[in-house]
Amino acid sequence: MTGRTATRAFRAAGTALALLALASCSSTDATTPAAGATRAETATTSAPAVPSVSTTPTHRRRPRPSPTPVSVVIRHAGSRTALALLRGLTVKGRAPMTGYDRVRFGPAWTDTDRNGCDTRDDILRRDLVRRRVEAGTDGCVVLSGRLTPDPYTGHRISFVRGGASEVDIDHVVALGDAWQKGAFRWPFRKRLALANDPLNLLAVDASANRSKGDADAASWLPANKAYRCAYVARQVAVKAKYDLWVTSAEREAMGRVLGRCPDRRAPRGDAPTIAAVAGVSGGTSSGGSASGAGTSAGSGSGLDPRFSYCYEAIAAGYGPYVRGRDQEYSWYTDADSDGVVCES
Repeated sequence: MTGRTATRAFRAAGTALALLALASCSSTDATTPAAGATRAETATTSAPAVPSVSTTPTHRRRPRPSPTPVSVVIRHAGSRTALALLRGLTVKGRAPMTGYDRVRFGPAWTDTDRNGCDTRDDILRRDLVRRRVEAGTDGCVVLSGRLTPDPYTGHRISFVRGGASEVDIDHVVALGDAWQKGAFRWPFRKRLALANDPLNLLAVDASANRSKGDADAASWLPANKAYRCAYVARQVAVKAKYDLWVTSAEREAMGRVLGRCPDRRAPRGDAPTIAAVAGVSGGTSSGGSASGAGTSAGSGSGLDPRFSYCYEAIAAGYGPYVRGRDQEYSWYTDADSDGVVCES
């Protein structure tokens, strides 16, 4: 090779190397961020991120429906249910307890149905199991038995006559409550009927009964929640039968309970709402005469016989006596101060 030819060959090789170097730099500049470029600027040149998709199903909690107002529950009650009976009860405020006394409802456990047994024993025989009765009493006097279970507590309770007082007979509609909601203006025989109506009576745990007192459904319900529907349905039945009213709070409480058992029917009772007062046994009179007889006010006095209590006078067919007109008025207590005693 001549010198001139060699020189040309070296120049061509150098030119080729220079072109390769330039091509390499251009490729590097296209993929490498420029010096001083920010992290954000660099990110814009990268490929967009693909969003992740969760394969776990999500469950949205449904909001709990609001409870139906009690007034609506009562308004739409089915016929022949306790709720329907509740709908028909008068709503009023309670009257005062002025004039209330247990004796205004007659002597305790009067044999108003004339079956020869007092009302307390009638209910013990109806509600207790494994009963044992006293011989020679025509099956009346219950000596022992069990409540299985007691409706108010759900517990099993034993009854032994003369033993610890573990069983009471409860007035489902308490007499004090009845007095404040209409009974204060009733004739004596209607109050006597309510106090001895089996529909209004239950054998129950004594301590539960005493904790209830004269409370209505707005203030007291059985601890045994499984019995509350039956309890309130019975109260409604008694109030409807005797035309007793309820307070607005009481109606609300009753509706709440019965709203959980809207098809519950009220129990029925066939005892009359006016007691046969001839079944009231007369007590010993103030003059010591035999049972059922009053003491004569004096031979030829023209006055009626005198009894210890008005219910005895009424049972014997006497009364009423008006203040300022009848001398017999002064013999008895005018509990409601209306100027009349021994009114039937």
